Amino acid sequence: MAPSADIDHRGTTFTEDLLGELLNSLRDPATQLPHFGTAHFEEAQFTGRSSFRQVRFTGSAMFRSAQFTALTSFDGAQFAGTAVFATAQFTAATSFGETQFAGGAEFIRACFRNGVWFGKAHFAGSTGFTGAEFAGEAGFGGALFATKSNFTKAHFSGEAIFAGAHFVGSAKFARTQFVGRARFLHVRFASDVTFEEAQYANETFFGGAQFTGSVSFRGARFDGDARFSRAQFSDNAIFTKAEFTGDSRFGAAHFNGDARFDDAQFLVARRFGPLVCAGTLSLSGAVFRVPTTLEVAAKAVRCVRTRWESTATMRLRHAAVDFSYAVLVAPVAVTAHPAPFTLGNAVDESLLAGSTGVRVTSVQGVDATHLVLTDIDLSECLFSGAFHLDQLRLEGHTTLASTPTGWHRKGIVPVRWTRRRTLAEEQHWRAQTAGQPSAPASTPPELCRWRTGPHHPDHARTPDPDDIAPLYRQLRKAFEDGKNEPGAADFYYGECEMRRHDRNGTPKAERRLLWAYWLLSGYGLRAGRALGWLAAAMLATIVLLMAFGLPTSSPKQEATGAVPAGRGTVTFIIDKQDVKNPTGDRFTSKRFDKALNVTLNSVIFRSSGQDLTTTGTYIEMTSRILEPALLALAVLAVRGRIKR
Repeated sequence: MAPSADIDHRGTTFTEDLLGELLNSLRDPATQLPHFGTAHFEEAQFTGRSSFRQVRFTGSAMFRSAQFTALTSFDGAQFAGTAVFATAQFTAATSFGETQFAGGAEFIRACFRNGVWFGKAHFAGSTGFTGAEFAGEAGFGGALFATKSNFTKAHFSGEAIFAGAHFVGSAKFARTQFVGRARFLHVRFASDVTFEEAQYANETFFGGAQFTGSVSFRGARFDGDARFSRAQFSDNAIFTKAEFTGDSRFGAAHFNGDARFDDAQFLVARRFGPLVCAGTLSLSGAVFRVPTTLEVAAKAVRCVRTRWESTATMRLRHAAVDFSYAVLVAPVAVTAHPAPFTLGNAVDESLLAGSTGVRVTSVQGVDATHLVLTDIDLSECLFSGAFHLDQLRLEGHTTLASTPTGWHRKGIVPVRWTRRRTLAEEQHWRAQTAGQPSAPASTPPELCRWRTGPHHPDHARTPDPDDIAPLYRQLRKAFEDGKNEPGAADFYYGECEMRRHDRNGTPKAERRLLWAYWLLSGYGLRAGRALGWLAAAMLATIVLLMAFGLPTSSPKQEATGAVPAGRGTVTFIIDKQDVKNPTGDRFTSKRFDKALNVTLNSVIFRSSGQDLTTTGTYIEMTSRILEPALLALAVLAVRGRIKR
């Protein structure tokens, strides 16, 4: 027995004292540290505390199927050859702090029942934890023993394989460095796990991994491809400030909670998804540098201040999308995907229930020049503060909130709102003006009431008519530029409505004119209203003509003359008697026929030639101005609905 000697203690039972004697016999006089050559401890049993602190193994170290029943420490140990701990059993707490593995390290199907720490451990060769079980806390990085000042991290220079491993307790990989490939295929994490600020210089595989607790990749850096295909996240997953220098693949990944990619960097990601998120997928502050296709089925998607530096296509299902203050350098298309996504097979969307439609809830602060929305529900979308809305492209079936249905009372007068599409800002303003109570966020909107806004009833944070009118104007222009004149009609109606109610920016005379325009024809968009007024005007004209405009009888011509003396010539003067105001029974069928004739001629702006009283003449003049105008408004309204 001498330093660097090869030893063979397969199947040996070591007490703490016996292990101490073995280490003392191999202690190097120069360094005062134990020094092994090739060491065989297969199936050995260590019944007491086992301390291999700063022990040096210049040959292979074989601990296959060894059993450690008490506190075990390999802190500072150096393994120059292969270190094999396959199927080893560690019953008590175990520490490999600052251990150096110059050769390969095998922990295949090893079992750590009461916590293990690899702080500052260095794995130079390939390291295998395939099928290993970590029943207690597993620490490869982070604060050792919950002491913030004692921050440690492991370093894997070679390939790190955790395929099929099972982490029952929490797992800490904070700031761990993986220079070679990191394989976490089908790993099961039953508790919380953190990979915060971990660095992956090569390919990283989390395909099929199961995260039962929360998981955090905050600040992690993936220089190679990061593959999370078919990974299962049962709780919240945090990728805040993560940097994906290589490609990132989340195909068929499932997030039962929230997935947060806030301020993440996607440098070469050309496809994101398809993934399913039962909570909120947050991409707020994230940066996409190259053309990207995102396929997401989620309850909500947040893209607040997201930066798109190249073209992007977002194919979404089930989602409510918030685009507030997003930066679009290139065209970005948001599309409601009609069918479930596929990745080999159809992606399971059972986590999500209800409609598969996509709702955009806000584009506030967005330059809409490059934004394309296809088949999107905009009934709750806030447009206030957006730029260049006139260049926004709305394609496919666009849904906006409608006016309340049914009859309502305005004071004591029953009213019924005209059916039209409205912006959410108008809905919020009218709900505030009507004094409606706030509706709970989880309650679906009532069809018979205006929708309340997120800041209801705060007047200072609810847009006024002078703020809403420009939104309608710009969106109307967007529809008109797209040759969708009928679609622009409701936006013109909304613009005029807001101008009519704007007491700050619209002069009083203009508001009165708009009020008359609205009353007579719905701003030239309601043919039924104009025709109704035309019928009423014609009826009034007929009644007035029968009562005051038609004479009792048509005046007869008279001829009078004189014969000058001695000349033999006769001069006749033909004149018509003055019409006489009607007397007696004025409402007869004959008089109705005459009044109807006069009225119909007035509608087409021509004179009937009927003899009228002075009052009738003025009645006809008025009808010849008013009734053709009403007919023109009706024609204008019809044309506005069918124009292409």
